[in-house]
Amino acid sequence: MKQKVLILTEGAVAIALAVVFSYIKIWHMPQGGSVTLENVPLLVFAFRRGGRPGIMAGILAGALQLLLGGYVVHPLQALFDYPLAFGSLGLAGFFRVKSLVPGTIVSGVVRLLCHVLSGVIFFSSYAPEGTPAWLYSLLYNGTFLLPSFILAFVILMTLKKQLIFKGDIIQP
Repeated sequence: MKQKVLILTEGAVAIALAVVFSYIKIWHMPQGGSVTLENVPLLVFAFRRGGRPGIMAGILAGALQLLLGGYVVHPLQALFDYPLAFGSLGLAGFFRVKSLVPGTIVSGVVRLLCHVLSGVIFFSSYAPEGTPAWLYSLLYNGTFLLPSFILAFVILMTLKKQLIFKGDIIQP
């Protein structure tokens, strides 16, 4: 029971930090999306506590960001751009803690796919004439997600011993 409370508390802190970090924009795109550090606490939590708790924390962080001012044109778009996209960060928790590279890459690629799919379906009208919607969405979303994940990876690698490799890690 004590361990469950610890995981729940740590998840709540990760969610809160992700939401706070989402407001600190390093670079902001014109139609939405920003380079931020919001991925870092959710990735740390997922690596420390595993995939299921990581996905739940990501879904809750995405839902909270949606409720605090998300941009919505359609309920499915809201689902792809918020709970599903942020929930995908929890996929990192299915990888061994010592393997930050594949866990970060997989979670980043799945988050990118969620945003690209949303862009293709709901924002294709922004694509310049003659540019395929999927290419425009991939390039647009990649311009802020790639730097965000590179920053997150650098931070995770720099602080991995302090943040991740603790005696209380619950991993397979």
